[in-house]
Amino acid sequence: MGKPTGFLDYERETAKALDPKVRIADFHEFRIPMSREKQRLQGARCMACGVPFCQSGMMIGGMASGCPLHNLVPETNDLVYTGNWKQAYLRLSKTHSFPEFTGRVCPALCEAACTCNLDEEPVATKDNERAIIETAFEKGWVQPQKPRVRTGKTIAVIGSGPSGLAAAQQLNRRGHSVTVYERSDRPGGLLRYGIPNMKLEKSVIDRRIKLMEEEGVQFVLNTDVGKDIAAEELLKKYDRVILACGASNPRDIQVPGREAKGIYFAVDFLGKVTKTLLDSDFEKVPFELAKDKNVLVIGGGDTGNDCVGTSIRLGAKSVTQLEMMPMPPKERAANNPLPQWPRVLKTDYGQEEAIAVFGSDPRIYQTTVKEFIADKKGNVCKAKIVKLESRKDEKTGRMTMVPVEGSEKVIPADLVLIAAGFLGSQKYVTDAFKVEVDQRTNVATKPDGYASSVPRVFAAGDMRRGQSLVVWAIREGREAARAVDESLMGYTNL
Repeated sequence: MGKPTGFLDYERETAKALDPKVRIADFHEFRIPMSREKQRLQGARCMACGVPFCQSGMMIGGMASGCPLHNLVPETNDLVYTGNWKQAYLRLSKTHSFPEFTGRVCPALCEAACTCNLDEEPVATKDNERAIIETAFEKGWVQPQKPRVRTGKTIAVIGSGPSGLAAAQQLNRRGHSVTVYERSDRPGGLLRYGIPNMKLEKSVIDRRIKLMEEEGVQFVLNTDVGKDIAAEELLKKYDRVILACGASNPRDIQVPGREAKGIYFAVDFLGKVTKTLLDSDFEKVPFELAKDKNVLVIGGGDTGNDCVGTSIRLGAKSVTQLEMMPMPPKERAANNPLPQWPRVLKTDYGQEEAIAVFGSDPRIYQTTVKEFIADKKGNVCKAKIVKLESRKDEKTGRMTMVPVEGSEKVIPADLVLIAAGFLGSQKYVTDAFKVEVDQRTNVATKPDGYASSVPRVFAAGDMRRGQSLVVWAIREGREAARAVDESLMGYTNL
C-alpha cells in the first residue's frame, strides 16, 4: 500500500492551523486543508506493514488500538496516493457512516497505532479521511441512498447523536422506516451542542441530516421521550426502539459552596454558546458569559479543553484548568509500548490558545477544588484548591488520589465550568422503558449484544457502553442496527 519508500521520502504533514491569536477572533473552523496533491503524498507514506494495527480496533491495555470501525486504512491511503479519490470514498463508505465527523473530532486511534510510530511519525490518516469525504461531497459523489424496497417495518431511534444517526442511516438504507426523536431543537446530540463550532462546523451536521432526510429518515425535534411522549406509545407504534440518548448525567463536584451562582456543567455552557450562535446566524456572540471573568475549568479531557478555547473566545480575563491526575510523560513509557494508545502529554488547541494569550499552559495537575467561595450576592468569586497525591487504600488495595494537607490555595474564579465527565444514562428515560441498568446506570445488555432486558428495545452508544468517543458511538450505532435488522428479518446483510 502506498509507496514502498514513501515513509522515508516524505515527511508527515497535516492541515495547517491558523495562528492562535487569529483564530480566537471567531467560532469558525481554523484548520486549512492541504491541496489534494500534498494529501496524495501523505497517502504515499503508508508503508504496507504486515500487521496493520491502524484498522484493528482491538482493546489492548484497557484502551482501543486502531480504528473501532475497522476502516480499511491501508487501502484508502493507497487510493489517496494513486489519486483514485472516488474509489477511496467508496472503500471508506463500506465501514464508515460519517467520516466528515471523525475527520474533524476523532483523536485518531488509527494514527496512534500506526507502525510508522516505531521510528518516524505516523501516516496522516485522519487528514486523509477528511480529504476523501470532502472531495466526495465537492465532486457530487455523496448522493442519497434511497432503498428500492420498503420492508414495512418501523423503528424509533431515541437520540440523534452519532450512535442514533448511524443506526438510523443503516436501518433506513436496509428498507425499514426510521423515525429519530430528539429533545433539542436541532438534530445532532453532542455533535451539535457538546462540541464547539470551531471544532465541528454545524453546517457539516446539517449537510448530513439533509441527506438522511432525502433518504427517508424522519426527524421529530423538541420531543423529550419519557416526558413529552410515553414509552408505551412508542412501543405500540413501532416494531423496534433503539435507545441512543448518550451518557447524559454530568459528574458533579460536591464541595462546600457548590450552590453559588456562576457554576455550570461544561455541556450546558458549551450548548448555550452554540445555540446563541446558531439562533443569531453567528451575529450574536454571548460575551456576557465569560468576558473579563477569571474562568476555572475542572477537568482535563476534551470537554475541558473545549471550555478553555470557548472561554478565550468569549474574552475571559484568565483561564485555569484543573486536572486530578499527574502530568503524563512527554514520550511513551516502557510499560506503554506500540500499538497501545500512547499515554503521553498532549497540548490541544484550547491550551495552545491559552499559552498564546496568557503566556502559560492553563493546566494545573494533581489538583482539585476543596471549596467554592461566593461574594455577598451569592456569585462565585474564588475557589480553594488543594494538591493531590497517590496513595494505596488500605481496605481495597487500590491507588487513589487524596488531598495533601497544608497544600490549600485560594484562586480567583468568577465562572466555574465542571467538565468532570459523565456518569451514565438519565433515570427518567430508563425508567420510562423499564430497562435494566448496570452499576454505572448504563442500559444493561449482553457483553456483545444490543438488546435490552425489555423485548423490542435496544440500546447503543454511550447509553450502553458509557462515556466514549464519537468513533465508538458510530460503531455502536452500526452494530445495533445489525442486531435490530436481524431481529426483524431473521438475518441481516448490514
